[in-house]
Amino acid sequence: LWTGASHLSTSLPKMQWQLWLGSAYGDDIFVYELGSFRLLKRLVVGPHIHGLSATHDGSVVHVGLEHFDDPRGELLWVDPRTFEIRGRVEVGPQPQEHECTPDGRWIYIPCGDGHWWVVDGEQQRVVTKIATGGRPHNTVVSPDGQRMYLSPMGYPHAVTIVDVQAGHKVIGEIPFGDVTRPPAISDDEQFFFENIDNMLGFQVASIPDRKVVETIRHQISSERSEEWSRSHGLGVRPDQAEIWSCNVEHHTVHVHELTSGNYTEVATITVPGRAYWLSFSPDSKYCFVSV
Repeated sequence: LWTGASHLSTSLPKMQWQLWLGSAYGDDIFVYELGSFRLLKRLVVGPHIHGLSATHDGSVVHVGLEHFDDPRGELLWVDPRTFEIRGRVEVGPQPQEHECTPDGRWIYIPCGDGHWWVVDGEQQRVVTKIATGGRPHNTVVSPDGQRMYLSPMGYPHAVTIVDVQAGHKVIGEIPFGDVTRPPAISDDEQFFFENIDNMLGFQVASIPDRKVVETIRHQISSERSEEWSRSHGLGVRPDQAEIWSCNVEHHTVHVHELTSGNYTEVATITVPGRAYWLSFSPDSKYCFVSV
């Protein structure tokens, strides 16, 4: 998770850029400085961190806590300058990958009770819940903050689209070929990308047409082709030139170009372990892969 800059910025802002790394089986977050990659802070927030989001101006970071042995999860507001917890609210069980609007007014949190819990970031309270079917898992916000895209695991193999400003109203869905996993979105909100179960690669959907238009499979070497793996971790580079996708058990990240529309694979990067999530610096200089 990056805080402190526009994702379209091409030069460093005056405020500090930070990379936040949560410990899923611990109670702490490690905050690193861009460039030097110096550890700025080890921040203890609570058990089983799952999900980080930040406002566009980098003034607030939202942290989800799963609390494995508790029937309720939590959402925290953290000040990235002082590292103080500024608020907390109970949400549904075992929250997963949440997202906020750029101004932080609305946070959508996928929980284990089958609902996305919608939180008012100003009043720090839950205002509604949205059921999609399946197990709520991943969330993507449109670049302008007007829509949320909800990707549940299991049935219905579809992404639900919600109009944030129209009272959090469901306005459509995009069906995919299997269980949806980590998603990504193009900056012009024309295309939606999904890792799905039972394929190494991702599917490309036209958002206006609400349908899959491409299925892109990663190039797998012959010696690895018989080994089971899955794709889990997807991101569009902020400059819109490439899309990167994790191949978990093969310990690789596959890079596909976006500019031609052919999604040609241009690189395969080997990492020293199971590749599971990735994120980019806002200037597209760095990609960070959780291993």
